[in-house]
Amino acid sequence: MAGNDQDRVAPAGNGAGAPLSAPVPVRELDAAAAAAEHARLSAEVARANLAYYQDDAPFLSDAEYDAGKRRLEEIEARFPQLAHAGSPTEQVGAAPDTRFAKIRHRLPMLSLENGFTQADVEAFVQRVRSFLNLPSGAALEITAEPKIDGLSLSLRYEAGRLVQAATRGDGAVGENVTANARTIADIPDRLAGTDLPEVVEIRGEVYMAHADFEKLNQSDTGRVFANPRNAAAGSLRQLDPKVTASRPLRFFAYAWGEVSTPLAATQMKAVERMRNFGFQTNPLTGVCTSVAEMLAAWDRIEQMRATLGYDIDGVVYKVNDLAYQARLGMRSTTPRWALAHKFPAERAWTRLDSIDIQVGRTGALSPVARLHPVTVGGVVVSNATLHNEDYIAGRGADGGEIRAGKDIRIGDWVEVYRAGDVIPKVADVDLAERPAQAVPYAFPQTCPECGSPAIREEGDSVRRCTGGLICPAQAVEKLRHFVSRAAFDIEGLGAKLVEELFRDGWIAEPADIFTLRDRYGPGRPQQLKNREGWGDKSAASLFQAIDKRREIPMARLLFALGIRHVGEVAAQDLARHYGSWQALATALDTARPAALAHRRAEEAAQAEREAALAQARRRPAFGRAGGALAQAAVAPDAAGAWTGLIAADGVGPVLAMSLSDALANPRERQAIDRLVAHLTVLPPERRATDSAIAGKTLVFTGTLEKMTRAEAKARAEALGAHVAGSVSAKTDLLIAGPGAGSKAKKAAELGVKVIDEDEWLALAQG
Repeated sequence: MAGNDQDRVAPAGNGAGAPLSAPVPVRELDAAAAAAEHARLSAEVARANLAYYQDDAPFLSDAEYDAGKRRLEEIEARFPQLAHAGSPTEQVGAAPDTRFAKIRHRLPMLSLENGFTQADVEAFVQRVRSFLNLPSGAALEITAEPKIDGLSLSLRYEAGRLVQAATRGDGAVGENVTANARTIADIPDRLAGTDLPEVVEIRGEVYMAHADFEKLNQSDTGRVFANPRNAAAGSLRQLDPKVTASRPLRFFAYAWGEVSTPLAATQMKAVERMRNFGFQTNPLTGVCTSVAEMLAAWDRIEQMRATLGYDIDGVVYKVNDLAYQARLGMRSTTPRWALAHKFPAERAWTRLDSIDIQVGRTGALSPVARLHPVTVGGVVVSNATLHNEDYIAGRGADGGEIRAGKDIRIGDWVEVYRAGDVIPKVADVDLAERPAQAVPYAFPQTCPECGSPAIREEGDSVRRCTGGLICPAQAVEKLRHFVSRAAFDIEGLGAKLVEELFRDGWIAEPADIFTLRDRYGPGRPQQLKNREGWGDKSAASLFQAIDKRREIPMARLLFALGIRHVGEVAAQDLARHYGSWQALATALDTARPAALAHRRAEEAAQAEREAALAQARRRPAFGRAGGALAQAAVAPDAAGAWTGLIAADGVGPVLAMSLSDALANPRERQAIDRLVAHLTVLPPERRATDSAIAGKTLVFTGTLEKMTRAEAKARAEALGAHVAGSVSAKTDLLIAGPGAGSKAKKAAELGVKVIDEDEWLALAQG
């Protein structure tokens, strides 16, 4: 059973001003723009998952993350061809840290759907009633409990004794932290009582109290933690249990996984039973019988938030009746019977001292506000994101005003908030406090690192350096990305060492890593073992670690290259579609003429749109000629290769163009070819098929009498099938109940197999 886990999926609201969520409504996106937005968001959300769940170092706020994931869901709902099994909307958490042994959860540790408004809460209750087919007057109890901001943990007890503890990981596989969990006072080594289940997995949240957090940061640990959640996560995920034992960790139990016998008939009684086992459960948990009572509980807990002594970021509602929970079941990443009602962000005012520009690995120029330090939500804040030049100027991506058009200037008195209690943002400006000498901020037109022109592509909200490999910021960041955990993950070759080797001229591109032994190994005038802090053993270990990565899965290689729009999910999709690196490279080479023709057609279409808009507004079209340019004729093989590329799951024209540009750029291609020459690129693993309908496309029609349509769809998807809304040549099976009409006729025409509900139930249970 899923509990009050750190959510970050399916929000019902939208974080205003969040960089992940462009203000252009999804309903106004065309297919190309939607594909580009989907690729960008997928890469950013996947990277955010790793930063949050593996590295305990989030770079996005919960609100920004929530808004991005919600936008992904909206895009996939409108453009179903972009949805696929590897999408971040179908993922929970991140892969477990490779430093720990792995534990597969007997039951998945899912995430939670988010809500932000009264309407979201009302919609949740209505969805539950509708799914269960409850009449409006029927009783429905919902529990309400504080949403603890910590690290999810599952504890397995056999015959009353703790035998295993695991973090959530990616929801299916977590990290084995059993020895560390035993050091936490709130976690009993043996359960209390006599009437104990033979097997029970207790789930809850590891956290750190505010007072303990302050003492930890004042102690001589060698590290200052940003907030209690990071401190708790970092403390639990220590290789040495003695370090964990020295940290003041606490644990709240609120859920369970596998149990040999049911704990109780209701959520509330089950929580009481966990308390009788010897666990700490939250005393603010209660039962509500209406939306009004749920909102009153949320308001009461929110008002107590500052005095609780530990961090919470919302209230979790759960259907109390466990039989109802079983009927409601799960979506791919969230239970239908729970909702996390999030709190609004906390705010404070301070002075903006300066604006710095940071250059990322893709050349993006990102403005950062340097603030006079101020405490926001119990954390001292001195930096905040400013997103991009439009945000500073008081404009949205569509050119409309934000903050009533107020720009942000150095010296301004600004309102800062920690959206989701993580990354600070500048929300507003007090013009009455603006210094007389303050001038509008001039966003740089050249890269502050290398002096190359910084351009802003049409439709892009970010200005980017054109220096590429000659830009130190990009070169270092690309190398840092290349050796990151989700990429090549070479043991002993971390970001810091990469920076040192780059600075000293030992490596300039990824291929140089695989020639280090030849250039700086035994017998060379300059040797790695002679660097400060190195010796024969450490140098040999690094060379061996590099050699181990000469075999690399294709998806990891693609992600490691740092090509714009190619995140982990897209890399996996491309690897599955093409099967080998050579096949992908050949397809891109063949498709290049069609890719260029596509770009010319897009530019012509954009010119037409601008001309039409200019005519409507009776002003010049910015010097761009109207009229679409005819798309250049391309050879059939080029057109076919391009069509095949954009037809791959998760790949659209924007991502395809980015790939094409990267491999068509002579310097980039030569660098990639030099790298691949040192590697054996492994094909992707085949997907497992665990049921008779896994990988098949099903359609339901007519009236189902023994389960609701929603339950049938959920069951089919849980068995690995895809449920479509209409019959086509791709349909494998039609489940037809009484009243089946046009779909049954269409299935007969196409030769699709048709079964009734009883046959479906036998198939689903088998």
